[in-house]
Amino acid sequence: KTDLVTRDYTIRLSKATKGRVKVKQPLFKLYYISKMVKTDLVTRDYTIQLSKATKGQQFKRRAPRAIKAIKKFAQKAMGTSDVRIDSNLNKKVWSTGMKNPPTRIRVRLSRKRNEDEDADESLYTLAQLVEVSSFKGLQTENVLEA
Repeated sequence: KTDLVTRDYTIRLSKATKGRVKVKQPLFKLYYISKMVKTDLVTRDYTIQLSKATKGQQFKRRAPRAIKAIKKFAQKAMGTSDVRIDSNLNKKVWSTGMKNPPTRIRVRLSRKRNEDEDADESLYTLAQLVEVSSFKGLQTENVLEA
């Protein structure tokens, strides 16, 4: 079977139709969204709830899944596909072992210019650890760098 996905319908072609085309109602519609390029350099503090990503996972997959969740969150929040994890943040996630990463973590995400000339993107995101005593009442904050 081969599926042709068009803007409005999914067309299924199979040997049983003998050249006739069956048109089924689409399960989803494709929408074309232009990707907005964010060019300003900005730094923000976020709280990421890692327990959402690690809930129900096997023990040996929890800490790696938490790192992937941080990267995915940073990509979505900052709009860059190149995300770099600071070593202190990595150590914090792995500090309690592979089985038990922290449930929440406070992260400083900085969008920076890429110094490498042959890089695919001109910007990258650096994720750093922010030590906090409690997560109560924390919100996303813009950080002014001096």
